Amino acid sequence: MRLRFTKMHGAGNDFVVLDGTREPLNLSTAQLAHLGDRRFGVGADQILLVEPPPVTGDAPQASPDTAPPVDFRYRIFNGATGAEVEHCGNGARCFVRYVREHGLTSARHVRVQTVNRVLELTEQPDGRVTVDMGEPDFAPAALPFEPQGLTPRLENGFEFWPLDLGGRTVEAAVLSMGNPHAVVRVADVDAAPVGADGPAIESHPRFARRVNVGFLQVVSRGEARLRVYERDAGETLACGTGACAAVVAGIRAGWLDPRVDVALRGGTLTIEWQGGHVLMTGPAETVYEGEIEL
Repeated sequence: MRLRFTKMHGAGNDFVVLDGTREPLNLSTAQLAHLGDRRFGVGADQILLVEPPPVTGDAPQASPDTAPPVDFRYRIFNGATGAEVEHCGNGARCFVRYVREHGLTSARHVRVQTVNRVLELTEQPDGRVTVDMGEPDFAPAALPFEPQGLTPRLENGFEFWPLDLGGRTVEAAVLSMGNPHAVVRVADVDAAPVGADGPAIESHPRFARRVNVGFLQVVSRGEARLRVYERDAGETLACGTGACAAVVAGIRAGWLDPRVDVALRGGTLTIEWQGGHVLMTGPAETVYEGEIEL
């Protein structure tokens, strides 16, 4: 089959975007992984599939029945494995840019159904996109994370859990932004052992489904630097949910103010959180359009 696609990126986190609104696209895990392969396919951190809104009762609802209907369904697949994943903030920004550029909607504000929540997406006049990322979940079972037998250190009343990494201990905040995150504070992200500690924490036995790992440097109360080692992908240039998780952890610990500019290797995201929903604002860019034979 011949498949049309759009290559996009959000702060360097790159995506292959597919239109499944006109006819269903039922790609296999192997075909999705081929699309994400940087040597033999197109190459992307994740594959995004745009679909029509689900029929009532066909997908989990993250809002009351009285909420406005959703405009689209949005599915995300890991570019390395082809497996479906829960959430991607940078991809959500690319999603709204895609549906507007391809004439699927003229609205600047859209509601989309993901596998586990409804997202509110708004394109700003300056071209950046704001995503309502929903509320963080601090329950260990939400990741899931197994805390039994551990004693956390409290900072400003927030828990930092000791993780044994083969004879040494690293402290991490754990929370879910629709997908699991562990946040480790470091003095300097450039010198942080991302290549060693990232995979060790990602696959730590305390995380039954593995975890995304953020290495957070606090520059000031309104500025942070971040590197993220993602599940199944390794270190990426940007991670929207990772930036949200890191800022939320920093605010809970008393290190950061409610509005923070987060510098990642691929660009800067602005994260806002005052105890309810997390708002993320950042760029979304189209790189090129193409076709591939699958």
